[in-house]
Amino acid sequence: MPLYEHVFISRQDLSNTQAEGLIEHFSTVLSDNGGKVVDNEYWGVKTMAYKINKNRKGHYAYLRTDAPAAAIQEMERLMRLHDDVMRVLTIKMDEHAEGPSVQMQKRDEREGRRERR
Repeated sequence: MPLYEHVFISRQDLSNTQAEGLIEHFSTVLSDNGGKVVDNEYWGVKTMAYKINKNRKGHYAYLRTDAPAAAIQEMERLMRLHDDVMRVLTIKMDEHAEGPSVQMQKRDEREGRRERR
C-alpha cells in the first residue's frame, strides 16, 4: 500500500486532550477503511505565519500512514468537514523516515545545519 504523511492544524481553543482525540478519531477512520497509522505525533500549540479563520495559533498533529487511496480520500473528506480542523496537508512518500520527525527532534540532534554568525 502507498505511504503517506499528514499534518493537520486544529483550532487553538481546543484542549490538548481534545486535539489528541482528533488524532485518535482520524486514526480509527483510516483503520476502518483498510489502512493503518504507522506513527502519530502531537506537536502542540504553535504560532502560525498568518491568520487562518481569525486564529493566530493552532494545535499541530502529524500522522504517518500506510493506507489505500480510498481510505486517504475518506479521511481527508472528513477532516475538511470537521469544524475543529482548519488546514490539512497530505504528502505521498516513497518510504517513511526512521525516528521522530524534525519537529520533535532537539536542536542538538539535527544534522546539516550551518552555524550562525
